[in-house]
Amino acid sequence: MTRLARHEALPALDRMTVTLYTRARCCCCHSVRETLSEYQEAHGFRFEEVDASDPAFEALIGPTVPVIAVDGKVRFRGEVDRFQFERLLEARRGD
Repeated sequence: MTRLARHEALPALDRMTVTLYTRARCCCCHSVRETLSEYQEAHGFRFEEVDASDPAFEALIGPTVPVIAVDGKVRFRGEVDRFQFERLLEARRGD
């Protein structure tokens, strides 16, 4: 996997939080975690992982994982669309 170039952390990205909702037996979560960790290292946003095994999470994220939220808003389900994620990062840099 290619490493992303490290960008100087800009305040807008320092304030951005990306949340990965997972469950213990999720076959796709490992790949998504690696992708988001790579982007986090390169761009400096906050990255958190939440175990969504509690049924209460279903009302928030739906029945399947992985789910990726940015600042509390669900943006991706199942995988990270790299093109869309990079567009989101660029838009945030412009804030």
